[in-house]
Amino acid sequence: MVTGGAGFIGSTLVDRLLAEGHTVDVVDDLSTGSLANLAGARSSAGRQLTVHQMDIRSAEVVDLMVRRRPEVVFHLAAQADVRRSVADPVFDAEVNLVGTLHILEGARKASSNRVVFAASGGTLYGEPDPSELPLKESLPQRPLSPYGVSKKAVIDYLVAYRELHSLEFAALALANVYGPRQDPHGEAGVVAIFAERLLGGRPVTIFGDGEQTRDFVYVDDVVDAFVRGATKGGGLVCNIGTGRETSVNHLYREMAAQAGVDTEATLQPLRQGELLRSCLDPTRAGIQLGWKPWTELGAGTAAVLDFMRGRLSTGGS
Repeated sequence: MVTGGAGFIGSTLVDRLLAEGHTVDVVDDLSTGSLANLAGARSSAGRQLTVHQMDIRSAEVVDLMVRRRPEVVFHLAAQADVRRSVADPVFDAEVNLVGTLHILEGARKASSNRVVFAASGGTLYGEPDPSELPLKESLPQRPLSPYGVSKKAVIDYLVAYRELHSLEFAALALANVYGPRQDPHGEAGVVAIFAERLLGGRPVTIFGDGEQTRDFVYVDDVVDAFVRGATKGGGLVCNIGTGRETSVNHLYREMAAQAGVDTEATLQPLRQGELLRSCLDPTRAGIQLGWKPWTELGAGTAAVLDFMRGRLSTGGS
């Protein structure tokens, strides 16, 4: 079962699971996900794929899980907008805490083997000293937004369910995931935003001086980590990133060159609460999951631009 399976990462995971011969249930309320992301899977998978339009805040999801009895639950459904979590922390908690508890209760009652959780590497460690980069899982977890707090609390619940009910888990603390299908209108999709604007001939805005850094990790690499997390890394938090910092200015230059655009980006003041540097150490994932990232940034951004060209040519947005 993949919660949030109509989303950008979730649908890519669904494609991988189906390709490996698994039968997959998708749970998604389609508030941010899209059935278009599952169009290929739905047309070819037949009875291997069942899509349930359902809100994880509803107790109905527990009954569904008891009926479907998933062996492994990949839990990606979330309220994922940091700024919205600040503006409406109650809604954030309803989705990310109450919703997750429904998923955990469903997994417990369905005797599922494991929950693989999409944790947040970008918020979990708060604002550590730059000397700590790339960040290791041993650092204190000190999230500074309601979103980060809710994601950390889920890890605490996972530990409790493991102790109380022997429900195994793996938590993947994701860096800045990018790739085809990412929403250019979303919260963290800077690669998708740049791609849409560059190809549409629209100005690109960079907040701050552009020297702030992120750890950009390609979606196919991330999906590979989820698949490995189904059988490895039990009881652990594993960072899923490249271990390399990339500045926003470098990202823009790379993508502008690929798109054949020589216009400079416009600079605006840095947004409140934005981290200046972010980078995750993936060493534990290498040891425990046998995972490492393989997609170079240039190849990944080229794939996003190709995807966005196709989307714009068919009138998508």
